[in-house]
Amino acid sequence: MDTQENQTITEGITITQNAADEIRRIRSENKIPDSHALRIGVKSGGCCGVSYLLAFDEKAQETDKVFQMEGLKVLVDTTSLVQLSGATLEFVTGPNGSGFKFDNPNDANSCNCDDGCCG
Repeated sequence: MDTQENQTITEGITITQNAADEIRRIRSENKIPDSHALRIGVKSGGCCGVSYLLAFDEKAQETDKVFQMEGLKVLVDTTSLVQLSGATLEFVTGPNGSGFKFDNPNDANSCNCDDGCCG
């Protein structure tokens, strides 16, 4: 990540300007109503770390924290918020394509098993 890139920090989660711009582009291209919020979440991935969820959601749930940033309404459930503390959501482009990437210091992404489940 470019250290000079603008970032928005919310409750320990950072969303880079590139990521926010791409989220707005996707919303516009897919005609997703402004009333829908961006949901950020984490799902347990077993010994191989975690999987991340990015989706648009019509309404907040009881366990969600709701944030406003960069013109985006963002929903994060309280369990995911703990796991995402200190994480950065980026949008990256490179020779293998482009996409969203989480840099999360809480996800060691290491496998201590010997059954080959993590590739």
